[in-house]
Amino acid sequence: MDRLGYTAMSAASRTEQSLQVHANNLANVSTHGFRADLEQAQAASVQGYGYDSRHMAQIKDNGVDTSTGTLVATGRELDIAIQGKGLIALESGAGEVYTRNGNIQVDESLRLTINGYAVMGEGGPIVLPEFDSVHIGTDGVVSVIPRGENLMAEVGRIKRVDVPAADLMKNASGMLVTKNGVPADQNDEVVLASGYLESSNVSAIEELVASMSLNRLFETQVKMMKAAEDLSDAGNRMIRGS
Repeated sequence: MDRLGYTAMSAASRTEQSLQVHANNLANVSTHGFRADLEQAQAASVQGYGYDSRHMAQIKDNGVDTSTGTLVATGRELDIAIQGKGLIALESGAGEVYTRNGNIQVDESLRLTINGYAVMGEGGPIVLPEFDSVHIGTDGVVSVIPRGENLMAEVGRIKRVDVPAADLMKNASGMLVTKNGVPADQNDEVVLASGYLESSNVSAIEELVASMSLNRLFETQVKMMKAAEDLSDAGNRMIRGS
């Protein structure tokens, strides 16, 4: 009966992890540029004498759904969206991270930032001079009209990369990073759209349906564990002759 118990317990643990992934996706359905998590697992044999036929579901790092979301016009000069494939490079204390969220802010040091991370240029974080207006081109070039002047001046170019989904993962902060930790190269073919933001690529309906299905599956697996326990108790009673 322990085989049935192992099977049910492993399946229930896997289902619980899947529910957490779908719940997180659903919570970020309105987060600009959010990429949905894809749950992943693999079979792992149980170590120890007599357990050769027992296997458990081993949770792996979640994959990332890199499909694009819908572009939403905002008209804000510092909002950008990526047309097609690509990512925006940001600086973090542990190296480069990447995002599709183009809601750029200017901090007190006049750095361009997204979610508190500095936007990377070709030579490092992009810092603006005092300015009256700013423009971001489709090629990532950031230009400003300096305070009190009339002519547009180029101050940097946003670093854009294109990393295959298989080489991406999310770190503990939920930011995209390369699996090998090596910064991705600049890709000039990544095109930006100024005055737009990209919506999350999460489908609320799909996530709700998946969550309901997983809830029913979890209930079935718990019943299987209870059935395994009842069968084990019945077998023990037969052995004892009671």
